[in-house]
Amino acid sequence: MSSTTPRNELTMRGVIIGVVITVVFTAANVFFGLKAGLTFATSIPAAVISMAVLRYFKGATMQENNIVQTVASAAGTLSSIIFVLPGLILIGWWTGFNYWTSFAICALGGILGVMYSIPLRRALVTNSDLPYPEGVACAEVLKVGAGGGEGISAAAAAESNRAGLLAVLWGSIVSAVFAVVVATRVFAGDVVHYFRVRGDTGGVTGFDFFLSFALFGIGHLVGLWVGIAMLVGALVGWGWGVPHFSALVPVTGSIAELAGATWSHKVRFVGAGTIGVAAIWTLAKLVRPVITGLTSAMAASRVRGAGNAASLPRTEHDIPIGQVGLISLVCLLPIGWLIANFAMTAGHGLGDHVVALVASGVIFVVLMSFFVSAVCGYMAGLIGSSNSPLSGIGIIVVISAALLLMFGIRSRLPVGSENALVAFALFITSIVFAAAAIANNNLQDLKTGQLVDATPSKQQWALVIGVIAGAAIIPPILDLLNHAYGFVGAPGPQRVNALPAPQAGLISALAQGVIKNNIDWSLIEIGGAVGVVMIIIDEVLRRTTKSAHLSPLAVGLGIYLPTQSTLMVVVGAVAGWWFDRRADRSAKNPEATKQLGVLLASGMIVGEGLLGVVIAAFVAFSGKDYPLDVVGDTFAHGPALWIGGAAFITVMLLLYRWVGRLGQGSTNA
Repeated sequence: MSSTTPRNELTMRGVIIGVVITVVFTAANVFFGLKAGLTFATSIPAAVISMAVLRYFKGATMQENNIVQTVASAAGTLSSIIFVLPGLILIGWWTGFNYWTSFAICALGGILGVMYSIPLRRALVTNSDLPYPEGVACAEVLKVGAGGGEGISAAAAAESNRAGLLAVLWGSIVSAVFAVVVATRVFAGDVVHYFRVRGDTGGVTGFDFFLSFALFGIGHLVGLWVGIAMLVGALVGWGWGVPHFSALVPVTGSIAELAGATWSHKVRFVGAGTIGVAAIWTLAKLVRPVITGLTSAMAASRVRGAGNAASLPRTEHDIPIGQVGLISLVCLLPIGWLIANFAMTAGHGLGDHVVALVASGVIFVVLMSFFVSAVCGYMAGLIGSSNSPLSGIGIIVVISAALLLMFGIRSRLPVGSENALVAFALFITSIVFAAAAIANNNLQDLKTGQLVDATPSKQQWALVIGVIAGAAIIPPILDLLNHAYGFVGAPGPQRVNALPAPQAGLISALAQGVIKNNIDWSLIEIGGAVGVVMIIIDEVLRRTTKSAHLSPLAVGLGIYLPTQSTLMVVVGAVAGWWFDRRADRSAKNPEATKQLGVLLASGMIVGEGLLGVVIAAFVAFSGKDYPLDVVGDTFAHGPALWIGGAAFITVMLLLYRWVGRLGQGSTNA
């Protein structure tokens, strides 16, 4: 198709389908991110659902399907705001999530992320050799679904769409049903065991093996080497860190309490240091491509200004840089108001410095948002949006904000204002983080668009729509989960099923540590040293092997995420590798079979995440921790462990076998 031929692309029906998918996937992502510390990219399952729906409409195109996945991709990115915003609950500053304040933070920060990613497109997409694994995979799905793959007939494309939708659907159904049975406690949700390493005087360690199809699916998606890196991190954290630090303190309470406290107050900060060093290492690679991209964007703007826009190919039509600047400025006005309102209502003397706080806060948002947008865009291009360590970016941003407040205003405030400053640092960080979250996936979408001959400007407007849709649904979901479960470490009585919210806990703890000057910097330094070692190992592996690598960022995640979040991811990564190897050996079309495995894994995440939100509503309205409980504690802590484990393994093997056969069937169409 010519780059000037009219075709359906940014359509009302495409936007509506994209918004509906966004709302559903965002709800799933928010719940699962708070529970497991991980979110998932939604572009591929959204593309499959879109193709299955739009094929019944006249004039549907591959580019229109691309718009749907672009809108829906906001679900996999903006929901990452849960890595920061619950911190205001954890420090006791908020008791719930005010709808309009939370919406404004997500929407304004997200739109800034879209705008900042526009000049970066040329640097990090057009003029870059970054692999963009998820963007390329999504483009291939769209091409096959449109019958655009090599040797693909229309009938085969339709059959491929049907098979893909079935994989997503059954993955969702199975994971949702398993989650319901776990909620009844007939199946155990996890296998937990803590123990001493060396007799009665040694340190302690343990594991929490969470039986979760969603975590398994995430492991399948991230791949073998990221899974191995997370396992290395878990071994550093629980094989060395927890035993070492727990042996240095007197035993109080149970072994499980000691292990949890050691990991929470010591080992997670080691992980923070590792992630921080890994993120800084990434930044060092960005200066030249960012400058190149800005220069290219300005050159394209001059071409438009001279009236020669038609001379640019469709794939180079961004939102004009002048409009980008204007929209960014318009966003900064309400951001300034939000900052001013926060300072005026916070008390503790912040209102006396509102002008300085607003001015410095807006400047911080402008500069840091662009900085982290560049970093996140690069990392998403390098290792994929799902693997990109947004939490590491949050660590850098919150420490920067806290240090600026310490040196800039702390001495002029009365005694007892520390918590207000911590809250202010988290509030500013949340705006920046929303921009980072969106930029983390935008460039992945734009890479998909480049490969399917899409118009960048239309995708960019679609991203703005997706941001607003995601921002609209996030606050009520957060508020529901807060009232149903609460968060681990929040003030007040701890609930049995409180959500861990690991990144929010870590980021708020770092802000408190810097401002209250009680952070143990030696732990950060140890983590930094681990990060340096992992960077060296990773570079050696990449230079001396074909595919082996050890992502320092994933190692850092493995250190500071609980084993409840990491071990099943590792299992899923190994199982996914085995599935792909088996497809390469025996499938007639290995790539199609492997793609169905990806869609099955995506469906698992969606099903369990959505059921988690539904069950949260039951918990909130019933006031019971286990509203669907049908067995007693004796059964739940005994036979349920073996029954649940056996059922999980059996169902997983059957699903893989089924999807392998489904791949053979769709290939033969």
